[in-house]
Formats: sequence, structure tokens, C-alpha cells
Amino acid sequence: MDRRQFLRKTVSGVFALSFTGCTGQKRKVNNKHPNIIFIMTDDMGYGDAKCYNPECKIPSPNIDQLAREGVRFTDAHSPSAVCTPTRYSVLTGRYCWRSRLKRGVFGGFNRPLIENGRMTVASLLKKHGYSTACIGKWHLGLNWTLKQGVDPENQEQMTVDFTGPISGGPNELGFDYFFGTAGCTTDDPPLCFIKNNYTVGIPNILSPEDPADEDRELLMVPGWRHEDADIEYCNQAVRFIKDHVKQKPDSPFFVYLPLSVPHIPWFPPELTKGKSKAGPRGDQVVLADWILGQITKILDELKMSENTLLFFTSDNGPREGVNGHKSAGNLRGLKGGIWEGGHRVPFIARWPKKIRPGTVCHETIGLMDLMATCAAIVGEQLPDNAGEDSYNILPVLVGEKYPKPIREATVHHSGGGVFAIRQGDWKLIEGTKSHGGDMGPDPDKPGQLYNLKDDPFEKIDLWDQRPEKVRKLLVLLNSYRDQGYSRPL
Repeated sequence: MDRRQFLRKTVSGVFALSFTGCTGQKRKVNNKHPNIIFIMTDDMGYGDAKCYNPECKIPSPNIDQLAREGVRFTDAHSPSAVCTPTRYSVLTGRYCWRSRLKRGVFGGFNRPLIENGRMTVASLLKKHGYSTACIGKWHLGLNWTLKQGVDPENQEQMTVDFTGPISGGPNELGFDYFFGTAGCTTDDPPLCFIKNNYTVGIPNILSPEDPADEDRELLMVPGWRHEDADIEYCNQAVRFIKDHVKQKPDSPFFVYLPLSVPHIPWFPPELTKGKSKAGPRGDQVVLADWILGQITKILDELKMSENTLLFFTSDNGPREGVNGHKSAGNLRGLKGGIWEGGHRVPFIARWPKKIRPGTVCHETIGLMDLMATCAAIVGEQLPDNAGEDSYNILPVLVGEKYPKPIREATVHHSGGGVFAIRQGDWKLIEGTKSHGGDMGPDPDKPGQLYNLKDDPFEKIDLWDQRPEKVRKLLVLLNSYRDQGYSRPL
């Protein structure tokens, strides 16, 4: 049986067969589609939770509990080392460098990045009876109503009519409900919430100072408080789940919950202030842990935990920790860079009676695999023009044996546009000897080559010693870029 036949068989039989768990135990899987919750923090690192970093200076009881109850991945990767492109890939199953955004991130007033008509995880699940909600940081562009006489190409904070409707966002891409912000919740104007297609309040004052310490003024609604944003996201998510149970108790839901913490500015609420030994940023990680706890609590109260697949992860690597806290653990690099610390992220999944508790998985996966995995859950085969870089990781989640690595290879991408490709133990970085977080690659310059099995912290560059491996990986990387997809079609 070849790889494609195996995956197709897995998709068609996943809810009718018993699966062999990681230690040989069998798990029954029923025919009811599970609720799916995908919680994604903003800039949380591989070393920011105790279950990944025993020396972590941040208490993470709820994250650690989730790991004890589910599967913890040690080799999970964000599609990019920065946030906008990761969000694109999570929702579309497609590497963002295939879109018009080749490097960097969006602000609050960019035009929509997800192409018209493109399938998203939300539109896929909605077709199969799911109620869908996006609650949190959007950061993928919107179409704002502009003031009369303004050139349509001149969309920025002083040209927008905030009383008008907003389009091109979550509600047009498969989400029944949206509550969040246009860009980085606490760092991009307008500093205001959006509910479906309208702002909550009218942004009409400029903040007295930029919380990111940049030379700019941010438009905001009166009374905006950074500290309240993620608590409100949590409240909205809990309310959506409660309302869904009352209104549609026999149908599943999908909640995409992209938090804004622990992204700058580091203003933790009183609830978590001083609760870590890693400064205000650490206190914001505590807030993310608390929110996870609130979500698991409401699932337990409503007796929905057993049929809910809950993911917890991060959109990219962290900024540097303080007071000796290693936010990326012992990995090399930080947010934005192409080294492992920039894109290897915590990734935990819990699905009682389907995922064996306390499992640790070393399989290489990516956040873009959400699309193909959801397609497998609902029994749909993706068309060739959707989820082009997404692999079904359901066999890994439920402990099914599989004949070879789930992913043939994985492409990494830095904030500066530097490419890397990972296949098995080998990782090739193209066109730079640096972290690649700022400057783009130079194809005429040598890159880097690491064997992550022997050298997990990327200290020994084998580019000159293994030219045959360099050539092989460059050929594969180029084929992925040229052909427009990386998964089997």
C-alpha cells in the first residue's frame, strides 16, 4: 500500500475502526464529529511551559494538565516565524509565501490576504454542520469603509469611516461569528474590538504614546485597556460555547481562539500580575494558561470534554525571556528567525478516549496541518486547490501506526523571507549564515545545514561537509516552490 492509499484509508475509516494507541491499546472512535477548539497564543516559546522546560520560571498548571491528558508534540512548527503568515497557513493549509505576502506582517489596515473563494478550515467545517467562531487577533487584512472621496488604495487609520461596515474578514471566510481586532490587538491601530462586520465603539482618539515604543500614534476607542483584551476574548469564547449548547445541542462547533498574549506591550492584568518569575511577559504567559483553564472548565461543566478535540499552540517563537528564563528553552534563535527557536512551538492536543493520555510524540508536524486533519475528521477529501501544504496528522493524534513519516518534508520561513527545509533529521537554510529575521536570502551565498538528531541546537554547520545533502534538499525545496504544493495530490 502506498502513502496516498494509506492516508485515504485512514480518512475513510477513522470513525468506524478501532485504533492502536501508542503503546498498543485500542481506542474506539464513534461516528459523531467532535467539537474542535484551536487556541493559539501570540509569541509563546518552546520554553514557556513547565511541560516543555522543567526550569521554566512561569507557572503553567493548565498547559501541563492538558499535556498529561493528551499528546504533547516535541517537533511541531509554525509555518512562519512571524504572525500574519502563520495565521494564513493555519486557516488555509497553504504556505503564506505562496500568497502576495512574501515577508513581514500586516497591520490593521491592509487589504484581505486570504484570496476570494479559497477554502478555509472554517468554511470546510461549516459545510459539515459546524457552527464556527473566530475570537481574537485576526491580522489577515480587512476591507474598511473609507471616507467620502478617499482613494480606495489609501486605506489607513485617518481615511476610514468607522461607522461603516467592514468586509473581507472572518464572516466572509466561513466564520459564523467574529469578535476580535484587525491587527495585533495591543500594537496595531485601530485599538478597538470588531464584532462581526462593525467596530465596537468608534475609534476617535489618538493614544498618548505608542506602547511598542515606536514613533507613531495609534487610533483607539475611548477607554481602551490593553490589559482587558484577552480576558474579553476568553469571556466571548465561553459565551459562544454556552450559547451553542443551548441553541444547537446536537451539532458540533469550531472555535478558533488566537490570543494576543504574550505579544508586546507586556501589560498583564491584575489577575496575573507578578505571578511569574519572568517579568511582565511571563505574567502574560500565565494569562494564556489561565484562559486555557477557563476553556477546559466550561467544557467540563457542560459535559462536553469527551467529544471535544482541543489544541493549544503558539503562532511562532518567543521574544527573549528575562531573569534567566529561557523562553525558547535551549533552542537556538527567537521570534522572526529561521533557527529552531523562531518556529518550533509548543503543540498539545487532547481528545478524551481518542488520544492516549500522557503521550509524547516526536513526529514532525506543522500548524498548517489543521486543514487536512479537519478534512479527515469529517471524511472529506480536499480538492487539489485547497490545503496545498497540509497533511493529515490524525493517525498521529489517535495513535494509529503509519508506515513512514506523515510529512515528506516541511518548509520553514523567517520574518525576513529566508527559507529552510526540514526532511528527517536534516535541516537546510537557504542563502544566509545568519538568523534571517531581518534580511532576506541571497541565493548566491552559502546557507546552513544541520543534522538535528546529532545537533538539536544548531551549533555545527555542515554545509561545506555534506554537498550531496545540500543539493538534494535544495532540489526538493525548489520543487515545492515551483509546483505550488507540497502534499500529495
